[in-house]
Amino acid sequence: MALLGIIRRWQIRDQIPLREIARRLGISRNTVRRYLRSEVTEPAYADRQTTSAIDKYALQLSSWLKTEAGKNRKQRRSLKQLHLDLKELGFEGSYDPVAAFARKWKVDQTDKVNSASKHSVGFGLRSSTPTKSLVAVAHLATHRRRGKPAAAYRRRN
Repeated sequence: MALLGIIRRWQIRDQIPLREIARRLGISRNTVRRYLRSEVTEPAYADRQTTSAIDKYALQLSSWLKTEAGKNRKQRRSLKQLHLDLKELGFEGSYDPVAAFARKWKVDQTDKVNSASKHSVGFGLRSSTPTKSLVAVAHLATHRRRGKPAAAYRRRN
């Protein structure tokens, strides 16, 4: 539930004092007072614009991920190998931003596939599952447990 809704419910319905509301939520009493006086339904915050070290290499990495997604599992480079290739290009960051970028890229790709399959016109042969190559990329980013191969974690039907 939204913070403003919680504050108003506690103040109006439950009649909890401002000081107690501020203590429970971990915010200033002045902030609680300002929220109660305002007629805004929800405070609007500006989106944070942060830059990452991987932003310079995003196009290169996404093109690599796209080409790797089309390959067989045994022929694919791992994210660690992609990270080392980025380091050769001058990337100074650690492995974690590369893995986070790959996870986000994978989610974006599966969303594109799912939205395309919903909007496609066909003869009732729509598939709501992502393509096999995109699912394979998911294993690059998500299955790193104890060095076991991703196949060890797949469900058997």
